Amino acid sequence: MMRVIVWFILSLAPAVAMANVYQLPEKGGRLIGEVQEHVVKKGDYFQTIAKEYNIGILELMETNPGVDPFLPTVGTKLVIPTQMLLPDVPREGIVINLPELRLYYFPTNGKEVHVFPVGIGRVGRETPEMVTKIKSRIPNPSWTPPASIRRDHLRERGEVLPPVVPAGPDNPLGKYAMQLSYGDGSYLIHGTNKDFGVGMRVSSGCVRLNPDDIEWLFHQAKYGDSVRVINETVKISSEPDGSQIIEVHSALSKSESDKHREKVVSMKAGVVKFISQEGIDSFKANDALLAQNGLPVNIRQTDEPQDVKSISGIESTASSEPTDESEPSASL
Repeated sequence: MMRVIVWFILSLAPAVAMANVYQLPEKGGRLIGEVQEHVVKKGDYFQTIAKEYNIGILELMETNPGVDPFLPTVGTKLVIPTQMLLPDVPREGIVINLPELRLYYFPTNGKEVHVFPVGIGRVGRETPEMVTKIKSRIPNPSWTPPASIRRDHLRERGEVLPPVVPAGPDNPLGKYAMQLSYGDGSYLIHGTNKDFGVGMRVSSGCVRLNPDDIEWLFHQAKYGDSVRVINETVKISSEPDGSQIIEVHSALSKSESDKHREKVVSMKAGVVKFISQEGIDSFKANDALLAQNGLPVNIRQTDEPQDVKSISGIESTASSEPTDESEPSASL
């Protein structure tokens, strides 16, 4: 039912995107951005709001549980998750953190990071973790669907996919694709010809961006640039100002049955050590691990009330370059 709901609201909104650009923190910090607040207006629904802030619809739902994504009550204050911790990896090239459904792009100037929502592989066709690079950049790609995709498409939708889908408005890869040097080369970072699937787990393994986002990224990223795909559910940081920040996202389902179970966060040794150190408020840490709402939380002990709040203080209350001429045979 939830999938049907999300598909419906995705079909209603026009494709509008704007880059979310953040200055890189100094002195070893990892916290970027600020949480924003959106007051629901007449005619708003989650997809229009997600488009306005260029965030994923699932992260908006995660941050505002209990709010009707179709008909949010006018006047409801929604938390917009535009504050986050940078992933704990080198700040270079493209970094994709699967549980966040976010792509981070670090230009070579070393001063900023661009953050975009992405669609990733669905259950059974997961986007794999990888450390790789851009193998080729392909404008106006055609798509050669693998035999397995053609079989699944026929079984699930009753439609026969052609052996090759030419470039154009009917091509699901959109106008730009970047092939990754991983496995047989079937994994791509690409656009889409439909306003659907960005910020969700709907692809067959590829990484999908909004058309405006992939156009910008395509002209920034170069052949050989590094690409790192990680699965970091819990992010932590000891900030220069003394804040102890934790950000928790829901773990990715590994099977259809997992979708209906309560997600249990698996913590690495570094996370356990972080929340066990002196000066950590165990109640705040536990609340963050249970809420899994994707918002950074300061779990340093203070004399303030024990409510879980964002760092900003908004409460999470939600009643023509060389290209590879070969055509991509991609998982999409």
